[in-house]
Amino acid sequence: MPPRLPLGAPWTLSSPAILRLQLRPQRRFASSSADAPDVYDVVCVGGGPAGLSLLAGLKASPVTCGLRVALIEGQDVHKNRLPRDASLDSFSNRCSSLTPASVKNLQEIGAWQHVNTARVQPYQEMQVWDGVTDARISFDWGTARSFGPRNPAQPTTIAYMIENINTTSMLLSRLEELGGVDMMTGTKVRSIELGTDTDDMDLSLWPMVSLSNGKTLAARLLVGADGANSPVRTFAGIEARGFDYNRHGVVASLKLEGEGWGGPEHKIAYQRFLPTGPIAMLPLPGNLSTLVWSTTPERAAKLKSLSQSDFVAMVNAGFRLSTTDLEYLHTLNEGQAEEVSWREKHTSVNGQAIPMRVCDVQAGTVASFPLRMRHADTYTGERVALVGDAAHTIHPLAGQGLNQGQGDAAALVRTISHAVQTGQDIGSTLALESYNSERYAENNAMLGVCDKLHRLYSVGSGPIVGLRSLGLRAVDAMGPLKTFFMSRAAGGS
Repeated sequence: MPPRLPLGAPWTLSSPAILRLQLRPQRRFASSSADAPDVYDVVCVGGGPAGLSLLAGLKASPVTCGLRVALIEGQDVHKNRLPRDASLDSFSNRCSSLTPASVKNLQEIGAWQHVNTARVQPYQEMQVWDGVTDARISFDWGTARSFGPRNPAQPTTIAYMIENINTTSMLLSRLEELGGVDMMTGTKVRSIELGTDTDDMDLSLWPMVSLSNGKTLAARLLVGADGANSPVRTFAGIEARGFDYNRHGVVASLKLEGEGWGGPEHKIAYQRFLPTGPIAMLPLPGNLSTLVWSTTPERAAKLKSLSQSDFVAMVNAGFRLSTTDLEYLHTLNEGQAEEVSWREKHTSVNGQAIPMRVCDVQAGTVASFPLRMRHADTYTGERVALVGDAAHTIHPLAGQGLNQGQGDAAALVRTISHAVQTGQDIGSTLALESYNSERYAENNAMLGVCDKLHRLYSVGSGPIVGLRSLGLRAVDAMGPLKTFFMSRAAGGS
């Protein structure tokens, strides 16, 4: 393992894209000066779902509600909140699949009561199949229960599709309701460095966060919820290891010809594994759906360049035509709609469950983002803890990214609560150890599974194709094993 930076190595942000470490004398703070820092128990950098859940959990708990906490977020999150009268005819292309475990946590901290439920779509079934061999596995609790005794506590819903902006909005509403959080949004972090003692207290080895508004905050515990390129992680000298997949995720908001197979009360998610990456269509309210198509950067660029009619045709082809047909269609600069229409007439889907045909794509929603896998060496340091993408970045094929962040936030709240109850220093390495031990192994396992699935299904020919199809069919036939996988995906143990 390469040597780490010393804890608290100062950094500054020289540009939005470049993080430059600097060695410079540490500032000294005196309580009698105008530059004396504001002292907080918890300072959270990052106002995404993970950071907001952490703060809401702390303030909702009678054990930790008295802690002095602050949020630092570079964007003005209040400007991007979901309007209460938002039209159900259009949806953001940034959606996530919340597991029942994540929803339960949001309910327990009182945030779920603020969600715009009309824009949340639970789904009860998932159809997954191999794009090369058509081997298939169906996930739904009704089928799983037929293999054994029914567990009344088991959810009937696999997951809930929700726009990220809806999740953020409900958490902000809950924080406003609870009060007690100093919200510094639209404020950037200028630097983080170690403090020294003041006339009133010894702040040596405490993180000092200097902000663009001129303030300096001293943090008993500094939480990095600040994304994959986390400045907090860099300050703590924690390495994040991983790689780029050389794949992009293409997203879009789609309109279907109808409400889908199964009707409005039984929604189905679909995912087909192609050699270049999985294509998934996940249900939204009414006859709308969200697309996540993992593919090569070149094909992602081609998809984004197409007209709306040709893009719609390619999405329909992604679930219906052979991989050979798709290879050819990606070579065309235009005219996919006509070509797909002709090829579909000569292609049989053998009565298999496939998504309702897409008839339109919401203007301005076709976009893409690079896919990476990263994992920090540890989630904690002296007076530092990492949550969400600051700690781990995962392939989206299992839809677990946001859920991992929610699990981190809930676990860190429990850890801080235990420290408060037992009289420990909440920022000490010893107090934070239980958080690291609880979350690291679980997240590492999920990262490994998603990475291996991606690599397994990236193979388009050879013996491994037959073996993986045999395995998929075997799991589909073994009820108890399938139930285990569903429980894990739903956030259970």
